[in-house]
Amino acid sequence: MKRNTKIATAVGAGALAVGGLLAVGPVAAGTDTPPAPGSTLQQHMMTGRQHHARQHSDGMHDTRRQGGCTRYTVLAPQGTLTGAQKATLARMAEEEKLAHDLYTSFADRYDVRIFDRIAAAETNHLTAVRTLLNRYDVTDPTTGKGTGDFRDPAVRATYDRLLHQGDRSLSAALKAGRTVEADDITALRHALTGLTAPDARQVYGNLLAASQMHLEMFEHGMSGP
Repeated sequence: MKRNTKIATAVGAGALAVGGLLAVGPVAAGTDTPPAPGSTLQQHMMTGRQHHARQHSDGMHDTRRQGGCTRYTVLAPQGTLTGAQKATLARMAEEEKLAHDLYTSFADRYDVRIFDRIAAAETNHLTAVRTLLNRYDVTDPTTGKGTGDFRDPAVRATYDRLLHQGDRSLSAALKAGRTVEADDITALRHALTGLTAPDARQVYGNLLAASQMHLEMFEHGMSGP
């Protein structure tokens, strides 16, 4: 039986300021804890790739086949974003929603677990992006938007195109997923260029690691058992 993965509600309730850092309930990973007194933030932060590697260290082969992913805790302090960087942040929210909505649709159509699991991961990713939207007082473009509904017409067109592609066959759906993740990797690398805000760099780094891992999962699925 398939079930739709619902996008997490906007950040607000459940957000708790701890020692000047923001820990958000829906984003928090059970393995992450705030820095202990006397320690540095750097000692307790890991790169996105390290974070994913640790979360997927058990049963990596099965995880790549089925699409599992991790959650995040936004521990880094707030910095400063330019107007262009705020616009990029809003775009990131729509891109995470696009991935979620697309994979949820494919999960309902095809009896494979990878889409359902990565759709759940995209819910966590959107929650992390919403944490940044909340911190930097940027309007969330995904608020009140239903499945496949986007503020940016270009995002909507991309969603419709990939949805139509993926409806043809499982192989086509996996290729659509690969396209989404490859495009996200390019966008995230560009977004990290010149970005100084520690919390935004942390979230984007985690999202980049996730997209790289999801890309590997889709390519593994396309290659067969």
